[in-house]
Amino acid sequence: MKETFYVTTPIYYVNARPHLGHVYTTLVADTLVRFKRQRGVGSFFLTGTDEHGIKMVKTAADQKTEPADLAAAIERVAPDVEVVSMGQRLEIVKQVGAPAGLDAAFAVSQWTGTHGLGHTRLSTESRVDLSHSQPFWAHGTPDLAVVHNGHICNYHRLRRIYEQEGVRFYTENDSEIIGLYLARQLAAGRTLGEALRTSVNELDGSFSYLAATADAFGFAKDRFSLKPLIVAESEGCVAIANEEVALQAALGGRYQAREAAAGATGLWELPGRASARRARRGPRAA
Repeated sequence: MKETFYVTTPIYYVNARPHLGHVYTTLVADTLVRFKRQRGVGSFFLTGTDEHGIKMVKTAADQKTEPADLAAAIERVAPDVEVVSMGQRLEIVKQVGAPAGLDAAFAVSQWTGTHGLGHTRLSTESRVDLSHSQPFWAHGTPDLAVVHNGHICNYHRLRRIYEQEGVRFYTENDSEIIGLYLARQLAAGRTLGEALRTSVNELDGSFSYLAATADAFGFAKDRFSLKPLIVAESEGCVAIANEEVALQAALGGRYQAREAAAGATGLWELPGRASARRARRGPRAA
């Protein structure tokens, strides 16, 4: 049997500044794997960061600062440093490559919770890297994530407005604008349902997207119905996808599905944990 060698560094937490220990362990591991490879040993080197968003929020609370300020401080360490997850209840993980690789790295199929969203993206227009992968979140706004299919045609106009107000963009992907748009709507006092309905009129283009907060989950579809969105509901769950084959794979058996109408939005909130100013339970569509 051919000799193999595997080495990993600690999975570094992102809620503190890098220090000498990070450099030391990474250099030692890198030196070992290079030595093994020079000797013809099949070697694998793993390093990375622990992106648990809850640690970010707790650290911000301990330091008596806002989560957005902590994320900004961490990102100032280097130009290519990016915080990709922050929150009490939502955890964002993403990766470049096949979905099986994401599950192998994070065991997503073993996660449990009340709601979740995911996206497999075939890159046709923007770069293929972690930042351009979905889900997207509005940096500095905990517990808000978005996945999107389609094009936001007024992306550049909205981006110029937001940048003039000091908002930093991390990609050239138009999907990034949706999370920022929703974050601004929520900060203005609107509920997620209200923000979804407003977005149908204020975001131009062909799109369907899903959005999740800590206690709500919803969708919005463009006024021309140019992008598909299939909604399946039962007594026990709600599932939404761009293609029914995805619903069949996830749900199996019998279920009722419908194509969301042009300009439709939908919202489901957790009983007792509604984020709305006026608590509403169950689905709401417009």
